[in-house]
Amino acid sequence: MTDFIDAFRTALGLIVTLDPNLVEILILSLKVSLAAVVIASLLGFAIGGALAVYRFPGRGAVSAVLSALMGLPPVVAGLVVYLLLSNVGPLGVLQLLYTPTAMIIAQVVLVTPIIGALTRQACQDLLEEYDEQLRSLGASSSAIVTTLLWDGRYRLITAVLAGFGRAIAEVGAVMIVGGNIDHVTRTMTTAIALETSKGNIALALALGIVLLTIALAVNASLLWVQRFANRLAYA
Repeated sequence: MTDFIDAFRTALGLIVTLDPNLVEILILSLKVSLAAVVIASLLGFAIGGALAVYRFPGRGAVSAVLSALMGLPPVVAGLVVYLLLSNVGPLGVLQLLYTPTAMIIAQVVLVTPIIGALTRQACQDLLEEYDEQLRSLGASSSAIVTTLLWDGRYRLITAVLAGFGRAIAEVGAVMIVGGNIDHVTRTMTTAIALETSKGNIALALALGIVLLTIALAVNASLLWVQRFANRLAYA
């Protein structure tokens, strides 16, 4: 118990004094996750909006696959990206393996289905309400997608925050394609795994506290956005 208390105090000290190693890992983690979420949002909005509005053969199957990929195991996503970026893979010539770019690609693979599926559901709900009105105005399918995305922007913020929560807490995929290289590809989650195995509990605990704080902030933001959207809906 005493060892745990000492480790906890040391962890708080690292956070309060802005330990350079801790700050470096935190900044890289945020850069990778934010970049992945921005790219995944652009892809997810387009895919989700199109699936809600356009009618084509196999649409139901594509929607089912998209929903199923929300639970894609991170190690599987990491393995697929690894095979694509390895020297024998089709994208090996780009030499992206064990770089932050490879970690961003892996997180995009994981987060895009989440944002895409939530976007599809949000647009589909709105379409049931506005479809007849929009069609009577002569709106094209692309215009309807744009209208639904704008009208459902608060729900989409929820989707983006959910995607960020998945990205920032991810460890398996980024470990495979990033390699957990010090000062290059070491993020909070991979550092926690490494420092725990080395017995450096203080740094692992400090990173865990920061990660938990970010997770709480994301969930608090989710609740605030949902309440704000409900308030506007019934105003």
